[in-house]
Amino acid sequence: MMISRSTASRVAKSVLNHADPRYFSAATSLGGGGYTHGGAAIFLSRNLENALWKTWTRFPAVGVRKSSTLALSKDQRQEEEKVQGGASDGAAATGGGNGNKGVVVSYWGVEPAKITKEDGTEWKWNCFRPWETYTSNTTIDLKKHHAPVTWMDKMAFWTVKALRLPTDIFFQKRYGCRAMMLETVAAVPGMVGGMLLHCQSLRRFEHSGGWIKALLEEAENERMHLMTFMEVSKPRWYERALVFAVQGVFFNAYFLAYLVSPKMAHRIVGYLEEEAIHSYTEFLKELDNGNIENVPAPAIALDYWRLPPGSTLRDVVMVVRADEAHHRDVNHFASDIHCQGLELKAAPAPVGYH
Repeated sequence: MMISRSTASRVAKSVLNHADPRYFSAATSLGGGGYTHGGAAIFLSRNLENALWKTWTRFPAVGVRKSSTLALSKDQRQEEEKVQGGASDGAAATGGGNGNKGVVVSYWGVEPAKITKEDGTEWKWNCFRPWETYTSNTTIDLKKHHAPVTWMDKMAFWTVKALRLPTDIFFQKRYGCRAMMLETVAAVPGMVGGMLLHCQSLRRFEHSGGWIKALLEEAENERMHLMTFMEVSKPRWYERALVFAVQGVFFNAYFLAYLVSPKMAHRIVGYLEEEAIHSYTEFLKELDNGNIENVPAPAIALDYWRLPPGSTLRDVVMVVRADEAHHRDVNHFASDIHCQGLELKAAPAPVGYH
């Protein structure tokens, strides 16, 4: 935005007229020496006019915030710089992982709550809270299967089978990396479904029956699986690149599929979860045969699933497999609701189904 010098002059004079008189006292100095009251006003008027002219003609996008400290005293400017510096330093502290290595200074008064565990020790995770943890029901039936009868079921079933083939070829027996890749995909459907139901609820001015929360719970649970396996197996650079490609394609494909046919989208996820159960069963076999080292369970897994001290990777795989079985049930159930010609809100959502 370009303005004339005369306009800048009028703005400068207007600012001076409305400013507090203390800014023109002999104690206020922008350059170093002391000024008389009248001399300070003339000096500030001219310099403020030049400052406004240069700021608004050369840097129209950032002038306001930077010039707002022009009338601050030396002590005030130092205090503001101290706060801004503290905020910058605090930003480097961990925000989603474990531990608080620094405190972020916030003008808005948003302070992190100090949370303790049931035994009184400090809670060290920011990515989830104690009330979000649970004990997984590992007695769930792992062999339940939805037999594909209709053409839609068969299409969903064979789509998943086709997706499994390149995964088997690429990862083979590397089940740690396979689980990690699987979770980067498995965490997408719940988020997409929850997001679309959220938008639908807003458009229609109606409740979702709890299904928004149920699907977002599923997405978060799958993401926690990923955070856990990241502690066990570190992805190589080409595996990270593969995640970018697969996630980009799968997210958009599932988004369109859910818009066209939610019942088919949920059926696909149900079959994906059945394949996940199979993959984790093979993972357990490799652990039991000694082909994969049964290392101690990561600390994040102990707290998230409330596992007893001394738990191992095998215990982690057991609870993750149980989670996948629960997701299988939820998505096949959601598809069945749609197949009956109903909307999801017609049946109470299985919130907290673990």
